[in-house]
Amino acid sequence: MKPDRSIGGTLLLVEDEDSLAAGLEFNLQEEGYSVVRARDGREAIDIFAPDRFDLIVLDLMLPYVDGFEVAERIRSVSPQVPILMLTARGAPRDRVRGLGAGADDYLTKPFHLEEFLLRVKGMLRRKSWYRKLTELKRYYSSGDIEIDFGDLTGRSGSRRFSLTPLEAALLRYLIDNENRVVPRDELLEQVWGIASSVETRTVENFIVRLRKHLEVNPSRPLHIRTIRGAGYVFSARTDFD
Repeated sequence: MKPDRSIGGTLLLVEDEDSLAAGLEFNLQEEGYSVVRARDGREAIDIFAPDRFDLIVLDLMLPYVDGFEVAERIRSVSPQVPILMLTARGAPRDRVRGLGAGADDYLTKPFHLEEFLLRVKGMLRRKSWYRKLTELKRYYSSGDIEIDFGDLTGRSGSRRFSLTPLEAALLRYLIDNENRVVPRDELLEQVWGIASSVETRTVENFIVRLRKHLEVNPSRPLHIRTIRGAGYVFSARTDFD
């Protein structure tokens, strides 16, 4: 894969396995990124500063403080920095817990280097796109839904919630295409910046998360509906015939 040096950025790599960390650091630098490494969770928390890093690559099984707590601590002071979790723990409950702790994406070991680099590039591109979009269209209000995309908070009826950066980017894209059926492949390419063949459940998992925020009954969604075989459609209205 030819390096794409058009994006750049400073990454915090939190990984205690020296051989893996060295390989990742080398390849990230070859892609044009600056990399700072932390060898355990405690060091990661000490190093992190909200305006210092553009993306966090975070292992889960770390000495002293595990990756779940690191993600929660980082997210509490920096709602918008992207977090990519790398871990050998691929069970659904671990994925759910990791995303719940504030991760934007979750990649299980062993993984293909090319896929990892595509995830990083896609997350950084999305961050840039989202920042520019928020400057133009920070607020959304329609029906019983209000979203502040600047501080990643929202309200649906009487329920208030916070969004992760990736949840906000996905919701922003669906809102911008309100009442249009958006194919799953389009969401992967436009929001995640990756090919549809890379990850089969990514979109579905995040749609479930958004429904928990927006829907009175997530099992019978009215705002984000699945059109079988076609994709997803967002509408602020719930009075469908």
